[in-house]
Amino acid sequence: MLTKRLELIFQNLAGRRTTLAVQDPRENLTETEVRTVMQLILDRNIFTSPGGDLSAIIGARIVTRDVTDIIAA
Repeated sequence: MLTKRLELIFQNLAGRRTTLAVQDPRENLTETEVRTVMQLILDRNIFTSPGGDLSAIIGARIVTRDVTDIIAA
């Protein structure tokens, strides 16, 4: 089964990376849309992390994973 997720990567106040994941992102996402949402998350201080509030945008990526079950659970 093929799955995709959008990973939004931020730096927190402790200087560590924090990743937010969105399952099954829309196929036609643009860099501008992703950057705008990430900046909104920072501006409104929507999320926090064990290392404190999110403080900077590091990057974003779409991760695709293909899993084949040999024995179904």
